[in-house]
Amino acid sequence: MILGYWDIRGWAHAIRLFLAYTDSHYEGKKYTMGDAPDYDRSQWLDEKFKLGLDFPNLPYLIDGAHNIILCYISRKHNLCGETEEEMIHVDILENQAMDASNQLTRVCYSPDFERLKPAYLESIPGEMKLYSQFLGKRPWFAGEKITCLDFLAYDILDLHCIFEPKSLDAFPNLKEFVARFEGLKKISAYMKSSRFLPGPLFLKIAFWSNK
Repeated sequence: MILGYWDIRGWAHAIRLFLAYTDSHYEGKKYTMGDAPDYDRSQWLDEKFKLGLDFPNLPYLIDGAHNIILCYISRKHNLCGETEEEMIHVDILENQAMDASNQLTRVCYSPDFERLKPAYLESIPGEMKLYSQFLGKRPWFAGEKITCLDFLAYDILDLHCIFEPKSLDAFPNLKEFVARFEGLKKISAYMKSSRFLPGPLFLKIAFWSNK
């Protein structure tokens, strides 16, 4: 398999974690954006339409004849939820996680970052409360067993902890979830390996990326 993305954490983080957890062997193809003022993207653009992708974009994952992403790997390893209730949980929070990621991304890439930051910080407790209520007393977001959903949820929670370290202080179950996830043997080993890419979170054009 080949996983292609910018040489940042970004939207590939959950996928990299998932590949590590499932012992999936893959080649990491990292594209570098040029420096200011041009922020040259030719490394990616020169290959974009030569990869045989139906909808060429980053990140991409190529597995033989399949040009796919996280859902494909989840099905391949039976980590999409086993019961109807679990699968409903996956569907609900998958969309929520994408929305949360997009919201933070928009703020961090905005030229008005300093003006938008205070309001976003004020919104975090309400957002985290929803995750806390959804998780409840379950060990994993879909139920008793880990699913692809937990990789997305971990990414969102960790991103917010980097952005605002106190984000989870009022939510013990979310802090326990993060510790439980990071304590998984394969995840822990990956995070200690040379393949782990903790940052930067965003591309060079971002106005905040925790470089």
